[in-house]
Amino acid sequence: MKKLFIKTYGCQMNVYDSARMADLLAPLGYAPGNGPEDADMVILNTCHIREKAAEKVYSELGRLKQLKLARAAEGRGMLIAVAGCVAQAEGKEILARQPAVDVVVGPQSYHRLPQMLAEITRGTGHVLETEFPAEEKFDSLPSDGAAPGPAAFLTVQEGCDKFCTFCVVPYTRGAEFSRPVTQILDEARRLARSGVRELTLLGQNVNAYCGEGPDGSDWSLARLLYRLAEIEGIARLRFTTSHPRDMRDDLIAAYGELPQLMPYLHLPLQSGSDRVLSAMNRKHSAADYRDLVARVRARRPDLALSSDFIVGFPGEGDADFEATLAVVREVGYAQAYSFKYSPRPGTPASAALGQVPEEVKKLRLEQLQCLLAAQQDAFNASCRGRSFAVLFEKPGKKSQQGVGRSPYLQPVHVDGAASLIGEIRNVRIREVLPNSLRGELVDTSVAEVAH
Repeated sequence: MKKLFIKTYGCQMNVYDSARMADLLAPLGYAPGNGPEDADMVILNTCHIREKAAEKVYSELGRLKQLKLARAAEGRGMLIAVAGCVAQAEGKEILARQPAVDVVVGPQSYHRLPQMLAEITRGTGHVLETEFPAEEKFDSLPSDGAAPGPAAFLTVQEGCDKFCTFCVVPYTRGAEFSRPVTQILDEARRLARSGVRELTLLGQNVNAYCGEGPDGSDWSLARLLYRLAEIEGIARLRFTTSHPRDMRDDLIAAYGELPQLMPYLHLPLQSGSDRVLSAMNRKHSAADYRDLVARVRARRPDLALSSDFIVGFPGEGDADFEATLAVVREVGYAQAYSFKYSPRPGTPASAALGQVPEEVKKLRLEQLQCLLAAQQDAFNASCRGRSFAVLFEKPGKKSQQGVGRSPYLQPVHVDGAASLIGEIRNVRIREVLPNSLRGELVDTSVAEVAH
């Protein structure tokens, strides 16, 4: 068997894509390796969202070039591939800057990897593929694959039509595309048969899902969730990433009607200032967001929220930043991702007037993160003494310890639970740690509900 090593950057969709690339290459004799040093093929599955993402890739490619040369001196070959969004955005530049790269493949074209490797074997030189055939990609993926464990990602939607002025996704992932319902259900059943208990549905705008159903009609994300909940073995459902503009009434209602849908919603706000939201082309106001949160919480009072925030967007003043802090204080978050604005080449915001000085962005980010960290600590502290149904996913570092996830995605460590991997059990939280919870089994019976 040849060894394959995939280094994944960025979002959960890249994690899903990396797993499918491994599935595609397994029939060619590639087995997972532990690192690039002993790999016959290395794939860098890249992300282009944050500043300096591409430079990190080039730095890694420099190290891989030296490994490739060392292996060649020993008479052993190594193939280097760059996949994902940096590949899509900078494919020709990658080949020009780093000739050691053999394959450059965009996120909608990786299904062609076996064919591309065949071209390499025939001595055709570098191979570049950055087209946008999303439908063709999903049709071409293998129907089976390695068992991912008790929790798995499942991509249902790709691409973006929103064109937020700070974001490169529409240019690297293409237009919005929703997979057909039948295709998704087939993959979900396969995952359930392999032992998956929890599915997280993925999409750049996952709640914009509008896939063709078996009857030829368009299905919403909510309708898809209800159908997935009927699959034997699937006890938990999640989805990410959502856009406030696409939270339809039926999806909000599902939080009160569908027990399998976990009470945790990632709903990016980005800014609490209407002026900044308009400049971002978000097409919602801070009041719209507040109203949406209230409506979902009315359906699911125990709902926890996470979000994304950008500080220092071009033109953001002190009053705009204070508006963001005000929304954060009012809504309250169990977890959040926050970043300084970083210009992405080719996006409208990168050329906008009023770029905020780096020092101002840094100070604002520190202030926002301090508030968000306090909210996260308070949420975790509120879990002490409560009982949750925990899905155990892997052994812990200690002997006989099991590690699972609460309904709110918190890691939970439980002694004596190493044999419960893949099971959902009731756990009482006894201790709140910096990045996880510690609990004890309430009883040894299977939890009656998933949340």
